[in-house]
Amino acid sequence: MNFESVMQELEALGKERLKKMYMSNGAHEPLFGVATGAMKPMAKKIKIDQPLAEQLYATGNYDAMYFAGIIADAKSMTEADFERWIDGAYFYMLSDYVVAVTLAETDIAQEVADKWIASGDELRMSAGWSCYCWLLGSRPDVQFEESKIARMLDMVKETIHESPERTKSSMNNFVYTTAVSYVALHDKAVLTAQAIGPVEMKRDNKKPAILLAADNIQKAVDKNQLGFKRKYVRC
Repeated sequence: MNFESVMQELEALGKERLKKMYMSNGAHEPLFGVATGAMKPMAKKIKIDQPLAEQLYATGNYDAMYFAGIIADAKSMTEADFERWIDGAYFYMLSDYVVAVTLAETDIAQEVADKWIASGDELRMSAGWSCYCWLLGSRPDVQFEESKIARMLDMVKETIHESPERTKSSMNNFVYTTAVSYVALHDKAVLTAQAIGPVEMKRDNKKPAILLAADNIQKAVDKNQLGFKRKYVRC
């Protein structure tokens, strides 16, 4: 499939209901409103195609950008490529579920994520913390430096309530993911979640969300999910 046929297929798959839902979460035109599951048949045909992914991502169309992440050749992408992609990620569903997910499949993931966390830019910070969630939730524990993850938990405890709104969500999810997927620091993550307590995240045109990492961790414990690792990062 080439660029034109993919765009035509995405448009045909679009649903007005999903388009409205995506827009309520921060997406803007152009977009079609395609369910992620509906993209799978195309993804199976194309598999991996980085040049096509770049064409799709450059459109600024949310659905095309999302699909670009599915077919991207992540391991061929450089830090400069990811900087370009995060520059184009104008809301959290792109920064956290496209760019961060794609970055999580690379060898430079932690290096780039660390820079984004330290950037002071809301969506870069959110993508950086989200990338660690994808990493911790899929890679063996031995690939992480325990003292580094522990310092990151301390950083969350000290800064989450003053952090940018979307970053709060990703930091909160980092605490949860560490508790569930990085068993060596489960206890520290639980204590961190208890220390930060409820986190209020303000949202445009919506009521604030109250984030409760401690409650979600306990639910995972009750379901015997400790040590969970997903087989694939990308769908």
